[in-house]
Amino acid sequence: MARPIWTGTISFGLLNVPVQLYSGERSVDLHFRLLDSRDKSPIRYERVSAETGKEVAWKDIVKAFEYRKGNYAVIDEKQLRKAAPEATQTIDIETFVDRESVQASYYEKPYVLVPMKKADKPYVLLRETLKKTGKVGIAKVVIRTRQYLAMLLPDGAALMLNLLRFPQEIVAHDEFKLPEGKPADFKINAREIDMAAQLIESMSVEWNPEDYKDDFRDKLTAIVEKMVKEQSDDLVAEDDEEEEQPSKGKGKATQPDFMALLKQSIAAKGQSQKTGRASRSPSRRRSTHTKAPAKTASKTATSKRKSK
Repeated sequence: MARPIWTGTISFGLLNVPVQLYSGERSVDLHFRLLDSRDKSPIRYERVSAETGKEVAWKDIVKAFEYRKGNYAVIDEKQLRKAAPEATQTIDIETFVDRESVQASYYEKPYVLVPMKKADKPYVLLRETLKKTGKVGIAKVVIRTRQYLAMLLPDGAALMLNLLRFPQEIVAHDEFKLPEGKPADFKINAREIDMAAQLIESMSVEWNPEDYKDDFRDKLTAIVEKMVKEQSDDLVAEDDEEEEQPSKGKGKATQPDFMALLKQSIAAKGQSQKTGRASRSPSRRRSTHTKAPAKTASKTATSKRKSK
């Protein structure tokens, strides 16, 4: 199991439930690296001054608020730390509301609350009471350095803590041009509504999240796996060629799968060196035979001069 993000207690009235907070979501996105297309080298991001174009060190960077175009108010780090919420280890439930009264647009991120040792009884008591009453707890919690609005709700055998957006983070519906009024204002009659209701009823099933798949991710994964396999096959083919024609300065294999190929390449290289030594001996003998006529010709020229 993953490590807890936060450890503390659920607190309301006189009841305290020691819990650990775990992320209730898992990222399954495929992450890509940016490369230079010319040599496949990774691209890194730099903190560059917009004025000079030079990289700026972290120690020279400050935070500021742009209150007017090109005008900034620099905020001191000490002031930011003073404004930060006090770190607590408590999920303080301020009130309880009907579960159906919290609109889905406020939901932000789910967490799972796991009871600590000897906390099963108060944990189950709170969970079952929330189920029976149809209520959820509205609380505030500080995670790391930020304060969040949160909703405590039961979900099967678990107590969930769903972070909520604050009202100022929600875009109000009145900012959009939406069709308001009665159905008759849009020339919709009762028969059309009944037929639409029948269609919806015919398509209705029990909610089962396992019935729904991320088709795009599956297709993308298949494409990536195919490309990885093709490139792996190319690397294996290159290693096979190097076994037949070993080259000097061959680097180490970067993947454990190629360790056997590397050993074979080393063995092939050693064999080629033995063959090379064996082939050099006959060449010396051949060169000795070719030089012999030159010596004979020299002796002949000397005898001719003496005869003259």
